[in-house]
Amino acid sequence: MPRRSLAVLAFLPLLAGALDAQPADTTKISTKPLFTRKDAYMAVAFLATTAALTPLDERLAQRLQDSTLQANRIFGDLATGVEYITAPGAFIIGGTMYAIGRLGGNERLADLGWHGTEAVLVGTAVYSLGKGLFGRARPETVDASDARAFQLGRGFGGGAYASFPSGHTTTAFAAAAAVTSETSRWWPKSTWIVAPVMYGGATSVGLSRMYHNKHWGSDVVMGALLGTFAGLKVVQYHHSHPNNRLDRWMLGKTRVAMLPTGEALAMVVIPLNPE
Repeated sequence: MPRRSLAVLAFLPLLAGALDAQPADTTKISTKPLFTRKDAYMAVAFLATTAALTPLDERLAQRLQDSTLQANRIFGDLATGVEYITAPGAFIIGGTMYAIGRLGGNERLADLGWHGTEAVLVGTAVYSLGKGLFGRARPETVDASDARAFQLGRGFGGGAYASFPSGHTTTAFAAAAAVTSETSRWWPKSTWIVAPVMYGGATSVGLSRMYHNKHWGSDVVMGALLGTFAGLKVVQYHHSHPNNRLDRWMLGKTRVAMLPTGEALAMVVIPLNPE
């Protein structure tokens, strides 16, 4: 396994202990609708930013491909690193947190790992559909000179015409939104630390994709919008619909039984009639 993965996974046991040490969740179950007027305002703001950036896409792409900037090894290594942490890192980290939480009886860690991973999966489904429908050429494909190269349906299957929106950026913001929202429920004071770190990291992912000439600026902004919505809504839905079937399956209590052969068998206990 690459060193970056080992370094990330080494911190998970420490994170599990930190979660157990935090105050209990004192937030109440939300009765508000899943989508609100505030969400509409946020969507309009992102769409407006996307539209405003579109005329600048070509200029930004050409600036970032400046030979001096591209020759900087520090920028190159950082861009590659944050992309790796996002994909496949988001699935590795989320899945490992979920597994450690389930097997170790840490409900918060399992909750965080599962909902973070679910947000990424939802974001992946949405951006995959968007890429296929819009069929936008990547800046590297058209030499950063034709940001308006859209063709309906051309992007299915990925590749050179799957630029809009940015998948890495969607994934990064989905994870950032889910982790920030989840931790703020049982550790409210953490938000001012967790949010800048998570969203700052997600922003660096979007910039790295532009640096590598894989996406236009407007691709990144739209990916940020989709990912943020995916992360926020996944967490909001599960905490406003307690004991929903999916959470009962994924977060039901785990029991470990010993087989006659001496092997351990992990079993999930799913309540048929939850309170």
